[in-house]
Amino acid sequence: MGICLYENNLGGTIPKCIGNLISSLIAVHLGNNNFHGQIPENFAKGCMLRSFSVNNNELEGSLPRSLGNCKGLNLLNVGNNNLNDTFPSWLGNLDQLHVLILRSSQIESFDITVSLTKLRIIDLSHNSFSSYLPTLFFEHMHAIRDEYGKKVEPNYMREIKPTEDAFGVFWVDYAYGLSVTAKGQEIKFESLLSIWTIIDLSSNQFRGEIPKILGELHLLIVLNLSHNCLTGPIPSSLGNLSELESLDLSSNKLQGRIPTELKNLGFLEVLNLSKNNLKGPIPQGKQFDTFTNDSYIGNLDLCGLPLSKNCGIDEETPAKFDRDDDGDELNWKFSILMGYGYGLVLGMSMAYIVFTTGKPWWLIRIVERVQQRFGQR
Repeated sequence: MGICLYENNLGGTIPKCIGNLISSLIAVHLGNNNFHGQIPENFAKGCMLRSFSVNNNELEGSLPRSLGNCKGLNLLNVGNNNLNDTFPSWLGNLDQLHVLILRSSQIESFDITVSLTKLRIIDLSHNSFSSYLPTLFFEHMHAIRDEYGKKVEPNYMREIKPTEDAFGVFWVDYAYGLSVTAKGQEIKFESLLSIWTIIDLSSNQFRGEIPKILGELHLLIVLNLSHNCLTGPIPSSLGNLSELESLDLSSNKLQGRIPTELKNLGFLEVLNLSKNNLKGPIPQGKQFDTFTNDSYIGNLDLCGLPLSKNCGIDEETPAKFDRDDDGDELNWKFSILMGYGYGLVLGMSMAYIVFTTGKPWWLIRIVERVQQRFGQR
């Protein structure tokens, strides 16, 4: 069974009796109300909850440690409250957790020892984290990192239970009322496919460099690290995120050039690199031809289209006469130009000899031989 009182303008405190019903409850959705006070602490062992959502209320205090007894919890959404806590280490007990939303609270001190291998969506935006980005945490995100290339059937995050009425079954959607920021806008879900993958750590105070390990999260669709204090270069490994549709690294202190490897992101629809310290030419071609000035504003040393600032000769990428696609095109054009040059000189010389000697017969012989030689092939 489930309790769904989402968006009903309810007030007061959350009844403590909910904790006594957890042996039969599958989902509790109390989001978008006016509940205040604390989240009940009496989630006993044997908890059957799969989805617990109390987002968009006025709840205070810390997350109840007893939620760690709900071993089968797939979704935990407590975002947009007035919680005051450190990152709960007991979340490591929830090895079935797919979705974790702690947005817009006063959560800090990221525990890098927590291992959530099934996690597909994590939203820690608008909090007070001030540490380095947790490399070890990303290494343990096996559902996004290691399932790439496997045949995984997309399915909805819901529970189907038999009933005794005429309908035969009922279902409880775990993600009911879930909303996340993706592609620069708020997206609300009535249902959520398990293949939807998001990391949103924006609007914190994370510092240091972006870990290269993020480039191994091959199934990632949305990555938002904006409005932090990140430094160093954009890692070229992000070009390996072949499923990525939205990348927001804006409002940081990133330096260096934009990696040309990002041209490999064939599904990228939204790119925001604005308000950093990036420099050099903007990569050209493929998805980069679709992005506007807004993707780059605030980087005074960037140049090239779509910006109006042209790149100097020393800033342009030198031509490479190798065997890649661009090199083949350059070699082809170079050969044509050389051929035109030699042909023009030879033609003018021959014309001069013809008109000065008045004996073009030898030229006719040469033309005939060439025709015969190539006509035999």
